[in-house]
Amino acid sequence: MYIAMNRFAVKPGCEQDFETVWRNREVQIDKVPGFLEFHLLRGPQREGHTLYSSHVLWRSQADFEAWTKSEAFRLAHRNAGKGPELTTGHPVFEGFEIVLALRPAANTATAA
Repeated sequence: MYIAMNRFAVKPGCEQDFETVWRNREVQIDKVPGFLEFHLLRGPQREGHTLYSSHVLWRSQADFEAWTKSEAFRLAHRNAGKGPELTTGHPVFEGFEIVLALRPAANTATAA
């Protein structure tokens, strides 16, 4: 599996507007082969910004790369950069290949 993340430095006071943009945007990614899960993460407040990250779980890096070259990707990002400037700069992309994943142990208790 592969995780694609973008980090955003959101200007103080713009957090709710930033979250609203994400909640109201036209979703395209959920129709793309290999897409597994999306999370928008709010992180700590730092001097001059609040840290956010988009966290997307893909079946593979190849699936992610296919998404970035797709019409769905172009449609999902067509309004990027339009509207009020809510961040202090461009997002920072980071991609990770999952090399180890742990899940909770299965509940082995049985009903009496």
